[in-house]
Amino acid sequence: MSESSFIGHNIDIAATLLRKGEAVAIPTETVYGLGANALNVKAVAKIYQIKQRPTFDPLIIHLSSFDKVSDYVEEIPEVFKVLASKHTPGPITFLLRKKSIIPDLVTAGSSYVAVRIPSHPVIKELLEKLDFPLAAPSANPFGYISPTTAQHVADQLGNKIYYILDGGPCEVGLESTIIGMNDDGKIEVLRKGGLSVEKIQEITGPVIIRDTSTSNPEAPGMLTSHYAPKVPLILANIRELPLNINPERTGIIAFHNFVPKIPHKHQIVLSPSSNFEDAAFHLFAGMRYLDGCDIDVIYAELVPEHDLGIAINDRLRRAAHIEKSGH
Repeated sequence: MSESSFIGHNIDIAATLLRKGEAVAIPTETVYGLGANALNVKAVAKIYQIKQRPTFDPLIIHLSSFDKVSDYVEEIPEVFKVLASKHTPGPITFLLRKKSIIPDLVTAGSSYVAVRIPSHPVIKELLEKLDFPLAAPSANPFGYISPTTAQHVADQLGNKIYYILDGGPCEVGLESTIIGMNDDGKIEVLRKGGLSVEKIQEITGPVIIRDTSTSNPEAPGMLTSHYAPKVPLILANIRELPLNINPERTGIIAFHNFVPKIPHKHQIVLSPSSNFEDAAFHLFAGMRYLDGCDIDVIYAELVPEHDLGIAINDRLRRAAHIEKSGH
């Protein structure tokens, strides 16, 4: 393994390393991924090893177009095809019954595989150069904040991977929304993410929204504790902070307004205009920034529980050590 990874823009270098069975950090519109050949068990094993990710947590495979999905899955429900026509490429992942060509290590032994068509132009071009799908969870140590820039990846995994393909800051900043279909033919949202539930329901009608699971998740990102900074994060009413806090040692994640008496350098305001897309874009980078500050605790407020606010709150809850009553 190289001493330190190289950040660059050369898609051909990334493609060559992936063909050789190496893992490469890749940009998507959601977060940066740690990609490897999804059909090569040894390559997939490197993802788990580098991330220190438990092998019971399955991976998403990425393809250049929805037309290729049928090569890797048994069948695609018609309603998923309609959703794909409207929202792929984009931040939506479909959980489908896999063909045997997909190794069990990718799916953590499940008979279903999560499939996504990313919209970021760099990974689209990369995928078009490859004759295999890429398995790619977020490019961060397991359980830590997802990376939204190439530098975030270098800071966390730089000594463990050969190459980081730089595609600039991620446009969405939240992982994809994962949907599946239960035995009754009803659509379930298995992970809230970058495509809002409302936009899905415009096409499908009402869906079932599943809560997280603590073990043996069916789809990626279903574990209860995830996306956590090292500094304790507490969900609270940030306008009524405890009287005994030290303002100089306290961080804040606010939706749209700064909190008085806390230094501005220790505050992340996700969106001064209360825009959910802006808030999603800034969430992981803001958590990562505060985690690097010399502070003892981060207090965060939940955002309104609709649109992308649902996914933002999901990430905050799973990053939190404590949620104060009333939230």
